[in-house]
Amino acid sequence: MDYRSLVCLGVLAVAVAAPLRAQPVAAKTPGAAKSTPWKLQHLPDGQPDLQGIWTNITITPMERPAEFAGKAFLTEQETAEYERRFIERRDATAQVDVNGPFRQAWWDSGTKVVKTRRTSIVIDPPDGRIPALTAEAQAAERSRREAMRRPPESAEDRPLYERCIVWPTDGPPMLSSNYNNNYRIVQTPGYVAIYIEMIHDVRIIPLDGRAHLPREVRSWMGDSVGHWDGDTLVVDTTNFNGKASFRGSDQNLHVIERFTRSGADTMLYQFTIDDPTAFARPWTGEVPWLPAPGPIYEYSCHEGNFESMANMLKTARAEEGKR
Repeated sequence: MDYRSLVCLGVLAVAVAAPLRAQPVAAKTPGAAKSTPWKLQHLPDGQPDLQGIWTNITITPMERPAEFAGKAFLTEQETAEYERRFIERRDATAQVDVNGPFRQAWWDSGTKVVKTRRTSIVIDPPDGRIPALTAEAQAAERSRREAMRRPPESAEDRPLYERCIVWPTDGPPMLSSNYNNNYRIVQTPGYVAIYIEMIHDVRIIPLDGRAHLPREVRSWMGDSVGHWDGDTLVVDTTNFNGKASFRGSDQNLHVIERFTRSGADTMLYQFTIDDPTAFARPWTGEVPWLPAPGPIYEYSCHEGNFESMANMLKTARAEEGKR
């Protein structure tokens, strides 16, 4: 383990054990006619307070559905109808499959669209659609799909999430999935730490103005550095290894995230994807995060590394022996 890794682990331990505390909000006066308007709190070191447990759970699709072409926002009536249809389809699927009701107990994809009522998470391009992949990225996607259809020759032939390495939406960018859509943010002087419930990843983001790691040093979730733009936390991530592809991205992926507290019950999360060798143009998405009651329980993702992984490989060998 290198020096920077040891420092990061130390920072995380401090962050979890002793996060900064915002200045307390004055108690409400008994009998007051109006509640005190929400005001962004700042920590003793001046950082805006983003701490807490948040969720990005939503049924809003990544890309705008054809039925809403040219429409960036839903009306209140359209929102109710979209959510009703989602629940109806989900319950119908559960009834068809005898295992459906059992599986529904584990899924937690939500039942609501984002509170802004956008028709898609993608907000740029204006059509709400992800830009086309380059020819090279399309070829890489085809190779990944073909590899998944072949019997596994080794553990490396199985998906990253199955091997408990990283979940596709763990980030960056960080997006909702079938379940475990919760995050805990803690802050210390000079750092922000984001604990991701899915596969228990932790992002430790320095705020001291340091440069990115050398280009040859790459990792699954990239190298993140942050700074404050007013009351918005801006996180810049590069140095991906390209093996955890996001929507067709490669090792040249560059992600810029923006975290902004916009109310007592909202953290506006925006991300911009810039990968010129994978996408025809940069694109941006947005998801309002909501407070979650917690606690976040440990996601002990080890099954894929042990019992099931060994059994899958043994089964593949047994199938080969029958041919």
